[in-house]
Amino acid sequence: MSQRRRFEQTDLLDKDLLEEAKRLRKEARGTVPGVERDRLIRRARQAEIGAHISEWLPSPGLKVSTST
Repeated sequence: MSQRRRFEQTDLLDKDLLEEAKRLRKEARGTVPGVERDRLIRRARQAEIGAHISEWLPSPGLKVSTST
């Protein structure tokens, strides 16, 4: 059986997603209310959620024991 390659995920993804969310919210503030503004806010929210999930995934409570 082949062994899976594993690597350590850095926190760059979290930071990138949060920076993207900040940029999108700033852009939304300069946009008139409407479809485009709603789209920007939705994308910012998705980036924030992605950052939180990325922080949450490596938590010790989610580690699955592979020895059976």
